Amino acid sequence: MKTKLLISLFILQTLISCNEKSKQSMKAFEPFVPPISYEKADSMAISLLGKMTLEEKINLIGGHKMFYTGSVERLGIPALLMSDATAGVRMLDHIREKIGKSTAFPCPVALAATWNPELAYQYSHSIGEECRAAGINILLGPGVNIYRISQNGRNFEYFGEDPYLGARMVEQYIKGVQSTGTIATLKHFLCNNHEYHRRTTNVLVDDRTLHEIYLPIFKAGIDAGAMAVMTAYNQVRGEYCGQSQFVISELLRKELGFKWLVMSDWWSTFDPEKTIKSGLDLEMPGESMDIPYIKEMLGDIYVKTNAPRLLTAGKISEADIDRMVRSYLRTAIAMDLFNKKADTTYLRKFEEHEQVALNTAREGMVLLKNNGVLPLSTNARVIVTGPNANTVAAGQGSAYVEGYNKITLVEAMNRIFGANAAYIEKPSAEDLKTAKAVVVNIGTADSEGYDRPFDLPAETEQFILEIAAHNPNVVVVVNSGGGINMTRWIDRVAAVLYAFYPGQIGNVAVAEILSGKINPSGKLPFTIERNFTDSPGADYIPAGQTMENNWNNDLNIKLPINTVNYHEGVMVGYRWYEYKNIEPLFWFGHGLSYTTFSIEKPKVTPSSSAVDPRIECSVEIKNTGRVAGAEVVQVYVEDVQASVVRPKKELKAFRKVFLQPQERQTIQFTLGKDAFAFYDANRKEWVVEPGEFILHIGTSSKNILLQQRVVLK
Repeated sequence: MKTKLLISLFILQTLISCNEKSKQSMKAFEPFVPPISYEKADSMAISLLGKMTLEEKINLIGGHKMFYTGSVERLGIPALLMSDATAGVRMLDHIREKIGKSTAFPCPVALAATWNPELAYQYSHSIGEECRAAGINILLGPGVNIYRISQNGRNFEYFGEDPYLGARMVEQYIKGVQSTGTIATLKHFLCNNHEYHRRTTNVLVDDRTLHEIYLPIFKAGIDAGAMAVMTAYNQVRGEYCGQSQFVISELLRKELGFKWLVMSDWWSTFDPEKTIKSGLDLEMPGESMDIPYIKEMLGDIYVKTNAPRLLTAGKISEADIDRMVRSYLRTAIAMDLFNKKADTTYLRKFEEHEQVALNTAREGMVLLKNNGVLPLSTNARVIVTGPNANTVAAGQGSAYVEGYNKITLVEAMNRIFGANAAYIEKPSAEDLKTAKAVVVNIGTADSEGYDRPFDLPAETEQFILEIAAHNPNVVVVVNSGGGINMTRWIDRVAAVLYAFYPGQIGNVAVAEILSGKINPSGKLPFTIERNFTDSPGADYIPAGQTMENNWNNDLNIKLPINTVNYHEGVMVGYRWYEYKNIEPLFWFGHGLSYTTFSIEKPKVTPSSSAVDPRIECSVEIKNTGRVAGAEVVQVYVEDVQASVVRPKKELKAFRKVFLQPQERQTIQFTLGKDAFAFYDANRKEWVVEPGEFILHIGTSSKNILLQQRVVLK
């Protein structure tokens, strides 16, 4: 019966259609271009600015009613609507009134796990269309902060630990959203890599690490045409990001060349004079909303209310105000936002969007372990249990998207397995012994505003162990936005499927994968350590302090500043574990399939100039198994002898390939300067040193199948 299930994969139309796409030649990425040029939009902004009173200008440098910008109706400048988040449109009352519902897509880290940039475009384009249906002008996403530690409550909102993988996904995300006429917002600039007391965290990070790890994904989004950037809550080098000239004017404006709208995160700037002079354009939300708690905790921190006083005192000039307003107007005009109305024709596309969400879940789920128990026969009795089996797990906070047509794992399993899939909350020993397999659905509670433990609750771990004691075929399905501690039970279970937060109908994909109707093809976008103490940022919570799983202190800016030193430098994620010779539980890039692949016949340009490197690399990949499937070919680069300490290997190219059984395909990569360079902090430039490099070609950062030497002269 298992053979029949496997053969069914052969005819799977999803894989066939994707396979046809994979045969197309790879096109160079073309960034988004706004409908009105920068020059023309700037000229129009200057003209409008000249017609405005000082009071009208000040009204535009801060937000209004939480999610709106200010307006100047007499000049045809309406209030613009913003909305969270990266995985879909967040349903607040004023949005619900407009469209009634929105599609809940798998969380962004699950999108990253697809390693499929084309899918990232479809995903974000769908979200952009729902924004247009609701009249949303600015989407407050994508979140692009690097996964530095597994406990970060917002890892689910981001794209993993590797800047190259994240960059390739995010550039398509930006283009997808903005091609609908909706502005995308890169956030949170910069180094907002945990949620524990985020407003009172000061990050110390060196220039090389900034340029090699934390800036590249923002640069990719900016180069892709992103029209907005949101600053972070934390401090960098002793100053809050939203009021830091170094962060905004030097790094974002000057080095990355960003020329559009820069906004603050909500209640993240505290010195109006610094905020106005930093290079920021728009402070959000711009007012306390008459919420007593906000007023009590923060006081009067807003640029709109303080600008007149600062002008009178000569601490700022009207030219400072003009700069902010001009940038805001220029951005809105370039996207023609002042003339856009809600387009309700997009309401007819919910079914299409839901299919994109399902396809993302199918491609993003990562099969971490399988001793042969999967796929499960639909004719065998299977118990479904666990704390998440009757819910649709989702990350919380501003990124939460409620969705519609939600399907739990129990419901999804019943659709495919029928009466053979039985939900039992607390299965007895007899129940377990008579079942062919047991599917245990567990997870974490990830959220904005606070971090969550790496360790699962003791009762959850004990539950898994008790089930495994009575049945050898335990399949654990994990809902989480990052790594969890599995060391106590990983050797006692037969299989582990990482489903992340899969979106409104992502549990259908879980059931499809467990039954063999879909062949898993996801790859980890982060490394999962064995113990949290193994990770580079394990000491980020001060000694004597404890993690708080609530929002109680989120706005408490009177707490002592916690300085977090990124002492690991560029050794983030898999780089760290290789550098320290620490064996994690699962390596970055890992993911199993129901078929097998070979990678062979490498052809690599043996040498090139170090001045302008260009290395051509091709390999042949073959599906050596009996079912259709997809593999991600990953290319890592090693600098054999460098003048600075460099990682053992760094991801510099990848390609996801869908193949029928016994099908072969030759794929090609071109490696340029970015693949070989490091950032020289003394010279303040990217440097390629002549010498020997090794290309590591494989299917994860650990599973390297081919190595090729190249020389840059």
